[in-house]
Amino acid sequence: MLILSRKLNESIVIDGRIIVKIVRVDGDVVKIGIAAPADVPVHRQEVYEEIQRNNLEALAPGRVVVSALPKLVRRAPAAPRPETAPAIAPETAPETKPSKS
Repeated sequence: MLILSRKLNESIVIDGRIIVKIVRVDGDVVKIGIAAPADVPVHRQEVYEEIQRNNLEALAPGRVVVSALPKLVRRAPAAPRPETAPAIAPETAPETKPSKS
C-alpha cells in the first residue's frame, strides 16, 4: 500500500484520470473529493463490500432467475375490451381532396 501525506486542498492523481483532493479536516474526520470518469465506479469500502455480498447472494443456487419470473407469476385475467366505434360507411365518409404532387 502506498501511503501519502497531504494537507488541506492538496491532491493526488491516480492513473492520470482520477483526482483525490483533501477538502476538509474536522478533528479525526477527513473529507475527500474524488474526480473520476463516469466509467470508474467509486464507492466507500463498506458500500463496495455490501455490493459484493449482494452479487454473491444473487448467484447462490436456489435463487429465482429473473428471466423465469414471468412463468412463475400468475397472469391476471385480461381486462374487457372497450367497444369499438362503428365504422363509417363509404357513402357517408367525408370526401377527400386529391393531393397536389
